[in-house]
Amino acid sequence: METTGTVFKYGSNVDTDVIIPARYLNTTSHAELAAHCMEDIDRDFVKKVKSGDVIVAEDNFGCGSSREHAPIAIKASGVSCVIANTFARIFYRNAINTGLPILECPDAVRAIRAGDKVSADFATGTIKNETSGKVFHAAPFPESIRRIINAGGLLNFIKQQ
Repeated sequence: METTGTVFKYGSNVDTDVIIPARYLNTTSHAELAAHCMEDIDRDFVKKVKSGDVIVAEDNFGCGSSREHAPIAIKASGVSCVIANTFARIFYRNAINTGLPILECPDAVRAIRAGDKVSADFATGTIKNETSGKVFHAAPFPESIRRIINAGGLLNFIKQQ
């Protein structure tokens, strides 16, 4: 699976409360969650994000509460991938469970700027900054996790079995 999109870039410690503020947790609608994704850190995010776009962040992305709403909101907003130096442990697993591809690659994070066009190949872990031409390598997920992500998340994967 591959993706290409425009980058939204954030710093360190982007917590789940700014990814999807608690005031919106009373809904199970993925579209409603997407409508408020990142609004407490980037008011224009939902106006600008397009299907396939990519979030790039520094350290500890997804820290805070363990809500699955955060990766659901990101994925439902159209974001195809999050690339970060590191992810909070619970967010990391919630992303896999909801089918949101994530890659850890500090070299890419340092070199990629907001607005750059980036492609990522999840099978190989290859990240290419299409704007600058630079190529980076993240550790790809093992086949078992790629199958969960390709199925759209753990529940869909189980249904397919």
